[in-house]
Amino acid sequence: MNIDFWYSQHLDNNPTTHHWNVLDSHEKNQAEKFKNSLLQQRYIAAHGFLRNILSQYLSVSPDSIRIQKTAQGKPYLVDYPELAFNLSHTGNHTAVAVAKNCQLGVDIEQCKHRTNLADLVRKCFSVEEATYWQQLPEAEQTREFYQFWTRKEAFVKATGFGIAVGLRDCAINPDNPHTFSAVPTVCGAAHTWHSRDIALGEGMCAALVTDKAISNVSVRE
Repeated sequence: MNIDFWYSQHLDNNPTTHHWNVLDSHEKNQAEKFKNSLLQQRYIAAHGFLRNILSQYLSVSPDSIRIQKTAQGKPYLVDYPELAFNLSHTGNHTAVAVAKNCQLGVDIEQCKHRTNLADLVRKCFSVEEATYWQQLPEAEQTREFYQFWTRKEAFVKATGFGIAVGLRDCAINPDNPHTFSAVPTVCGAAHTWHSRDIALGEGMCAALVTDKAISNVSVRE
């Protein structure tokens, strides 16, 4: 299966008015809830970025695209359910993954140093993942934490259940990080899920997860 990965690291440089005009009423209501003007601007730019990308696949105007959410909150296209997509943004960076006829999730994270990484590993990693991470040299632990985190976040987004499904139960195989050693029962068999890391440069981690074997990922900016 082929996946397109669209990436921008210029959210703050995008004209807000242009993106605002393509949002639907729900997105505009969500944007207006932000008290922080920078966060509001980034939300508008990210969702405008998403709509403009989807319009290229659907050959329709971005403001006419109808996006709804499942009962668990996963966005989908009402009129084109075969086109799978997922959005992630952090800071000034945003990513959109697009594919067909699959469950698809994407996550990007800035690899910031945190003093509570060990606590998060104990809380959110499986025993197998935690054991692998704890044995790493300290200099490698921050980046490897975020790499595992993006894979797990992309997985729970792909399933549509979100983190409520249980991050500890979504276990990446440390010896083959493109595969899962365990997933929650509600998500089916572990071998049906596939992960792919995306190289975005120093200080960033990104991952895709889908329920189909990944043959190719095209990175577009």
